[in-house]
Amino acid sequence: MLSHDPSQLRSLGADLRALRKARGITLADLAARLDRSVGWLSQVERDLSEPSITDLRHLARALDVSVSMLFGQAPAPADEVGYVVRQGARRPIGSGEAGLVEELLSPDLTDDFEVVHSVFEPHSVIGERCMRPTQEVGYLISGKLDLEIADRRFTIHPGDSFRIRGEPFRWINPYDTPAVAIWVIAPPVY
Repeated sequence: MLSHDPSQLRSLGADLRALRKARGITLADLAARLDRSVGWLSQVERDLSEPSITDLRHLARALDVSVSMLFGQAPAPADEVGYVVRQGARRPIGSGEAGLVEELLSPDLTDDFEVVHSVFEPHSVIGERCMRPTQEVGYLISGKLDLEIADRRFTIHPGDSFRIRGEPFRWINPYDTPAVAIWVIAPPVY
């Protein structure tokens, strides 16, 4: 079971609701995928019921996120919950596959956007082009990163920023150093 830290539980329900809505899934549809009642799922989203680890695994699979995304958040002091995310308390997101390590910089997923810290490991590449119904802006902090957006290819350097508007894209880091970027994504996808 999850810890009984109220700050984690408040965030979990709101994040589940935001993820479900961002994917266009109704409460009834998600409940059916989980083989659970709409009432149970509604209580989880309102933090009135605490899901088990098995429930979290099923929720993560149904929402296409990592399990760590759902409970990898370190507790924050009560006066900082929803406002501040300390460096050591960032939630890991994504799968970590293909050499991409991501952390959520936003306090939760309840806004119309999310902010992500991304590290592209040296000599890493995403296998297939990605296309999602989002608007994204990125800013490269360090390293270099090659981006393919639609039919164009760019090499991004520290201090450069870029935008993707629902177009197919792909990233490649063929260089010997990690590339570190901050991404703003709307609506949230993690």
